[in-house]
Amino acid sequence: MIDITKILFTVILLNNIVLSQFLGVCSFLGLTTDLKSSMGMSYAVIFVMVTSSAITHPIYKYLLTPNNLQYMQTVVFILVIAAAVQILEAIIKKILPPLYKSMGIYLPLITTNCAILGIMLVNIQESYNFLQAIVNGLGAGVSYMLAMFLFVGVRQKMAHAKIPKFFAGLPAALVAAAIVSVSFNGFKGVLENIFG
Repeated sequence: MIDITKILFTVILLNNIVLSQFLGVCSFLGLTTDLKSSMGMSYAVIFVMVTSSAITHPIYKYLLTPNNLQYMQTVVFILVIAAAVQILEAIIKKILPPLYKSMGIYLPLITTNCAILGIMLVNIQESYNFLQAIVNGLGAGVSYMLAMFLFVGVRQKMAHAKIPKFFAGLPAALVAAAIVSVSFNGFKGVLENIFG
């Protein structure tokens, strides 16, 4: 049980997928101006990460590895992620059309989101079992959501701040993201004290 808890807290706080590993930054910067669309994207990423973790783990373990096809993992993982995104996109388009419209191009781009492929590869690299892989996928999705939620607040504050014109927009957002990411280093000592 301690392994599962350690994986979950480590991936959410210490190895935050966006703020520590800098994966998934495109949608992070593109959708953090509005809370509703950023939370919608976060739920979509969580769904795709958990689903993809659950599907890619047995494929890698029982199909690719026994047949010495590990070199095909990236292609197979991207196909699984693309299928999960297509299913999710159809569901959101049918059930929540306003959310689908607000997410725009970023929803289909989940397929090429390096954060999701990165987590699938981490699951293999760390030799996680099936449950650990799913927990890692869930934790990475929650870490993405946490980063999105925090940065929506930062960007709303920035919208009312007096920022020089030459620095407004993306440059200010990147500096703010760097400052937020530095704050996550404080969790390193806390987690080391808890988990040793």
